Amino acid sequence: MKRAADLSDFEKRLGHAFARPELLVRAVTHSSIASETRPSNERLEFLGDRVLGLTIAEALFKADRGAAEGQLAPRFNMLVRQESCAEVAREIGLGEVLRLGRSEMISGGRRKEALLGDAMEAVIAAVYLDAGFEAARALVLRLWGARIEAVPDEARDAKSALQEWAQARGLALPAYKVIARAGADHAPVFTIEARIATGATATAEAGSKRAGEQAAAAALLARLETE
Repeated sequence: MKRAADLSDFEKRLGHAFARPELLVRAVTHSSIASETRPSNERLEFLGDRVLGLTIAEALFKADRGAAEGQLAPRFNMLVRQESCAEVAREIGLGEVLRLGRSEMISGGRRKEALLGDAMEAVIAAVYLDAGFEAARALVLRLWGARIEAVPDEARDAKSALQEWAQARGLALPAYKVIARAGADHAPVFTIEARIATGATATAEAGSKRAGEQAAAAALLARLETE
């Protein structure tokens, strides 16, 4: 009964009452606890990624009719990347209702960026299958609305921007390395170093390697652009 109550509360936070509640159950079921009779959310994640992408692409296209593809693409990438999906998932408390295997629960799976981002996409797909594209589109626009409005005109992925900086100067691609790891298993802190061929480096800390690489790239790029 507790689980049913949790999903009922989550539906209210999500703003969608499922006509087929089994879709929501599947969307919050991680592969670590899946079985033949209890499928994981991986297929839904695949579908939700496409629904999210189309909705965000359309929203950006309509929001700035004068923007070129080269301007729209980095804004799109910023909005649909795993980190953004995970942020939205945290805002609606998706981690609280994830169905995880024991090992994932012990290792802090409810807070892991990858699990949250994937589950958010799966929930979008569940809404799409339950009520159609317009319902899923409305959900995405409501949850991502402020982000769409606030996305920088010249948004760039930091790692891509650093790579472009290096290539424009005939340098090899930037390299990233974990130079330290601290914290408990369920809440790790990674120190990541970004380095370019000239020997210039910068470090940053984050709760995941991916986020750490982005932060280190941004720090190094900021340093290079002021020199």
